[in-house]
Amino acid sequence: MKHALPLLFCCAAALPALAQPAPQTAQIRQEPQSGLPSYATVATAIVGAPLVIDARIGDVIRIKENAAPDLAAGRARLYVTADVLALIRGSSALPTRISYLADVPLDSRGKVPKLKKQRVLLFARAVANRPGEVQLTGIDSQYLWTPELDARTRGIIREVLASDAPPAITGIGNAFHVPGALPGEGETQVFLKTANGAPISLQILRRPGERPHWGVSLGDIVDPNAGAPKRDTLAWYRLACGLPKTLPDSAVNAETSDNAEAARQDYQLVLRDLGPCA
Repeated sequence: MKHALPLLFCCAAALPALAQPAPQTAQIRQEPQSGLPSYATVATAIVGAPLVIDARIGDVIRIKENAAPDLAAGRARLYVTADVLALIRGSSALPTRISYLADVPLDSRGKVPKLKKQRVLLFARAVANRPGEVQLTGIDSQYLWTPELDARTRGIIREVLASDAPPAITGIGNAFHVPGALPGEGETQVFLKTANGAPISLQILRRPGERPHWGVSLGDIVDPNAGAPKRDTLAWYRLACGLPKTLPDSAVNAETSDNAEAARQDYQLVLRDLGPCA
């Protein structure tokens, strides 16, 4: 997945003590593109991060390589402290200053980039029994702060925390196809598995001479008038990034071969309309 803003540094474990070897850290990459990260990029960071922090980098201390196990070539491991400007997401208060480890790509001269005073958004988790330390949740868990990114992040967090938020999709339950009375007419229903057990289903309707219509129902009642979710919404993200690439055979094992094939084709129609999770 490509990311639009340059990543200053990424995932690392919390620092137990500067004198001790740092825990293994994830590899990182630096993206040269500029612009606003995609909805899916930001949503992926948010759903995996109990904490979303607006911060300004303060002090940076480089850790010696012999105390930085598994450090990739061309990178430096840093102990970073940052001032918390705002806790955008989190269930408990944070100290005004936090710290964490970061593996940073060296610049073209082999030097550590200048990070002090940079304003960033962090996607992180707390470290048990260390209230002043956080751990970034992934290799793409920190971005340069911009007003546009801040607005997108806050908007997605509101969607994620809403009482009627669509849950994460974990798989396909079952699917069936009912042919119509006319050639080319039929309806497919696909029932999805979700992380919290909440029902979600897809309905695909074909009529001769018309463009196929599909929709998603969030709830126990299948709504024949439901439409497809708008792009760059949480419902779109859950489907585009959560649905498997093919309809599993287990979902249509009770169907005839013709009906099973029709269900598979209708499922692919949904995936094409959703577009890639990117």
